[in-house]
Amino acid sequence: MTRWTTTAAVKAISAVAFLGFASQAMAADVTWDRLLNAQNDDANWMMYHKDFTGHHHSGLKQINTRNVKNLKLAWQHNPAATKRGIQGFPLAVDGMVYYTTTSGTIWALNGATGQPVWHHAAKIDVERAEGTFYNPYNRGLAIGHGNVYMGTTDGRLIALNAKSGEVVWDNEIMTVAKGNKGFTGAPVIVKDMVILGANGGELAGCCGPIYAVDAKSGSVTWQFDTIGGDQRSRDSWGNDSWKIGGGGGWMTGSYDPATNTVWWGTANPAPDYDYIGGDWMNNGPRPGLNLYSSSVVVLDADSGELSAYFQEMPHDAWDFDSAVGEFLMVEKDGKRNMVHPNKGGIIFVYDADSVGGGNELAVNNAYMIGETFNYIKGVTKEGRLVGRRELPEGKHMDVCPAIDGAISWNTGAYNPKRNTHFMLTQEFCFDIEVVNPERPDDFSGQAYFGASWTSKAPKQKVDGTPVDAAYGTLQARDPLTGKMKWRVEYKYPVLASLLSTGGDLVFVPGADGMFDARDAKSGKLLWQSNMGTGAHGGVITYMVDGKQYVAVVTGWGSHVAGNYPGLFGAPFDTMSTDTGTLMVYSL
Repeated sequence: MTRWTTTAAVKAISAVAFLGFASQAMAADVTWDRLLNAQNDDANWMMYHKDFTGHHHSGLKQINTRNVKNLKLAWQHNPAATKRGIQGFPLAVDGMVYYTTTSGTIWALNGATGQPVWHHAAKIDVERAEGTFYNPYNRGLAIGHGNVYMGTTDGRLIALNAKSGEVVWDNEIMTVAKGNKGFTGAPVIVKDMVILGANGGELAGCCGPIYAVDAKSGSVTWQFDTIGGDQRSRDSWGNDSWKIGGGGGWMTGSYDPATNTVWWGTANPAPDYDYIGGDWMNNGPRPGLNLYSSSVVVLDADSGELSAYFQEMPHDAWDFDSAVGEFLMVEKDGKRNMVHPNKGGIIFVYDADSVGGGNELAVNNAYMIGETFNYIKGVTKEGRLVGRRELPEGKHMDVCPAIDGAISWNTGAYNPKRNTHFMLTQEFCFDIEVVNPERPDDFSGQAYFGASWTSKAPKQKVDGTPVDAAYGTLQARDPLTGKMKWRVEYKYPVLASLLSTGGDLVFVPGADGMFDARDAKSGKLLWQSNMGTGAHGGVITYMVDGKQYVAVVTGWGSHVAGNYPGLFGAPFDTMSTDTGTLMVYSL
């Protein structure tokens, strides 16, 4: 097993040009045609979702249920000290692995050995970025057209030559005048454009944009404002509150080639919490439905015009937004379904062909997977909330789940052979007191929450079963009906992504540092390894020279992770938040 440290990396990179090492394992150009057909290329992981089905599944099966017990660490890369862990999602292309750490740093490594080929550390406007809640997080990259693309927390999009790491262009996309916001989610390449959404649901500012940027020049091709972007949106915000309405699309969306549409989940409105209680249609800081916050928006890929939408949380009063970066295409009986989870623990099953005209998406089904929720009583099959629980000013209330949601930002995975969707839940709550915040008078992007809270364990499940501690679950379900196939309970909620493989395995990077491989059919634990620290980033698999590898990002320290010492104590009360590693396993 090889360990690459920062010192070794610097020496290796210095030697690259002199020794010509880089030519031995360099990504060929990732063309649009390759991305369109990524579903048929299991040796590579060329985009955040692996391919446009969004399955986070690879057909590779060299590592399988019979031999996974022999899996061992092949190499690991230890970057420089990180801040608040690492949330990056690796990509693997033609023998190379690319991943981000924190504060706009990208590493390009030999996928078979881990030897560094190049790295780039973007110069971040610290004063601007620190004004957000998202610095220094970066959750992934896009690769294509000969470049690697990364959004930054100070509102820029950077294109780097995939072979050399040289900067091709570095453009400011968001301006301070529109709110102190930036980017953390992985971009998506669509044709000759790079699509990415802005952060900012918690920040008072306008207008929660989603951008399409020319991949070659870095100029903005189109912009869709999730808040106030059309008259229907503006009319759904009383007292012109859309002008400081938050929104955005802070995680990664997807693309549907069949309809030439971009699908994106949007963030919560600002302020996050509404002190007015039940009279929210007419009064309070943001009267009305607050379109298109906490929604799924479907945009024409060429123009950015709204093709369809569905507001999953009308007048979101709980910060249970729809920006979760998972869009799962599942076809059955000739019908195409787009499956999307939101933070509230609801799975929405959309008719993927009900787009066009800017109207509501048709919902084929909706169901809850959270086990301890009390903010609503349930959801209809048509996707309508039942029994809303409002949060009036000045009252302490136990609300489940907590602000962090029943489902976090990372994706589940889907095994198409077994028609099984693997999903994680977080089962903890918070004591919240909603206040009447002073309304900002500008677009400075200051925090605009409207509440204070403390995380706590739930008291009972929805079915009345008593609960005395927070916990998490890994669930295996039919994605269209929601029927449970098996369930595994985790003492500590898992925050990382999941990986499904053709070897009938599900890989689960744990919050406590344990990396699990489970049988996709039964959930049985088949292999486990100690990563040394918790994980809340990506996990992928790829192949180099006929050998399959599994790569996982470790590094603990997000805002969600900040709840764990109080909820659980050890090991989180002493777990470092300034380290992280890319760990790669093979047989």
